[in-house]
Amino acid sequence: MNGEPSKDASLPKQSFWRRHRWLKWAVSAVVAVFVALAIAVTIAMHRAEPIMRAYIVQALEDHFHSRVELDSFHVSVASGLWAEGKGLRIWPPAQVHGVIVPATSSNQPLMSLDEFRFHAPLRFSPNAPVHISVVQLRGLTVDIPPRSSFSHEPNAQSSGDRNGSQSAVKKALLNFVIDSVVCVNTHLVIETSKPGKLPLDFDISSLKLTHIKAGGQMNFDAQLTNAKPVGIIFTTGSFGPWTVDDPGDSAVSGQYRFNHANLGDFKGIAGTLDSTGKYQGTLRNLIVDGVTDTPDFQLTHFGSPMPLHTEFHAKVDATDGDTWLDPVNATLGQSQFTVNGEIVRVPDTSPGTKPPAGQSAAAPRMKGHDISLMVDIAHGRMADFLHLVSSSGTPLLTGTLAMKTSLEIPPGKEPVHQRMKLKGEFTVDDAEFTDAKIQQRIGDLSLRGQGQPKEAKQEDAEADVRSTMQSDFQMTNAVIALPNLKYSVPGADIDMTGTYGLDGGTLNFTGTARMQATISQMVGGWKGFLLKPADRFFKKDGAGTEVPIHIGGTRERPDFGIDFHGMKATSPERPDNRQ
Repeated sequence: MNGEPSKDASLPKQSFWRRHRWLKWAVSAVVAVFVALAIAVTIAMHRAEPIMRAYIVQALEDHFHSRVELDSFHVSVASGLWAEGKGLRIWPPAQVHGVIVPATSSNQPLMSLDEFRFHAPLRFSPNAPVHISVVQLRGLTVDIPPRSSFSHEPNAQSSGDRNGSQSAVKKALLNFVIDSVVCVNTHLVIETSKPGKLPLDFDISSLKLTHIKAGGQMNFDAQLTNAKPVGIIFTTGSFGPWTVDDPGDSAVSGQYRFNHANLGDFKGIAGTLDSTGKYQGTLRNLIVDGVTDTPDFQLTHFGSPMPLHTEFHAKVDATDGDTWLDPVNATLGQSQFTVNGEIVRVPDTSPGTKPPAGQSAAAPRMKGHDISLMVDIAHGRMADFLHLVSSSGTPLLTGTLAMKTSLEIPPGKEPVHQRMKLKGEFTVDDAEFTDAKIQQRIGDLSLRGQGQPKEAKQEDAEADVRSTMQSDFQMTNAVIALPNLKYSVPGADIDMTGTYGLDGGTLNFTGTARMQATISQMVGGWKGFLLKPADRFFKKDGAGTEVPIHIGGTRERPDFGIDFHGMKATSPERPDNRQ
């Protein structure tokens, strides 16, 4: 033992795995088990896919009472259960108790979905539902058939039957609890059976559904793209329950916000509109209450903006977009007025019209809106309304306006003021022209008509003379026709008929001026004395002087004159003809 090497030290050192062969076999066995388990899970998932696909299809068929198609469905178990499907189509109900749906009622699916996916944990209990936090949808299209596609039997579905149906739906979908559904690129189409009408469609850029309950209500948060005027509508509310026998009767309510809409999308008007409001009803019939503010509303042909505020109550037929306004309380500048009527969407039936990009030639296209309203102005400011049709921004006339008129604006390519049709009556009290020269001549006419020629000749003669105007009127092709205009100032009454052109402000009026004073009193002085014998030629029907007159020229340069040709038939008034 002294200095001799030990036998253990002389032996070669063995590796860890040679000395622990049992551990190597154990690790290999575990790896083999995991591999086998992975293979088994993969095989199970592949075999489970058809089962889960069939379950989803069956659950949707039970819920919608309709045929359901699903092109593909795949699942994986990486970090939980991941599932995705493509090509989902749900057709309109084929058979519901109390409802008969013709087999050929629609060639369009009730719903179509490009793809969906969701994630769920692998941990679940046999008696507990599978919890899904988010279901992601892309390319969802919902096409609601018209009411005429459904014919109800006399003994329609009772409330007990509906409750039983909803219970069956809840039972079928009890295995899943969904927190939210997020949709991207959603398209909602509500069909109509009215001849010559277009379906109403909504492009929903984003949609989130929460508080989802089978057979019950759900909350939504959406952004819609408004076609005209272009803008984004933000809306939140609640939807449901889904009415299986007629989806158009499904309830919906909520609030909306529409900001910075450019009214320039409508030919002939301009301004930036903001609107907020609320709505309730069904997918087919909505009641909307809201307000709009347009601080710079204007007719583009004239370019004089005015603030416009409205508060409205409207009924909307969501199958075609037709809207009934009852009423609209509006304020233009400082003038308040009410509006009632309807706005109807009109299809474009012209043969040469090209369809929009991405739309088939056979698809109906919208031409515009046919607006038919009744306008009632009880106590408005004439300046506010004339400001809209003034290129200079200065109204021709001021005063208090009372007016009732029908207003029609058919669709078309012409500016709004050329398409606008008016027919009604108006009265303007305390009228005063903004042009100093015109108002000075009105003051001169009033003083002379009262037999005060000396006062009229004074340079500082009172020009603050208020007048009254009233007439029936019609407006077509941007021309206002006044068939029985009556214009009164102290000392004179003028009856006229004629037209006023909005384009260019052309005046073309003829009529009769009746003054209280005789012609000699109007002239005064020695000239008036010489004219006394002529008084009897101008007296008529109780008026001291009656002469035919005309007004021509333009709004900026009016031309007033006496129509001497109309005086040729004038004969002296006999005493026995006086009234």
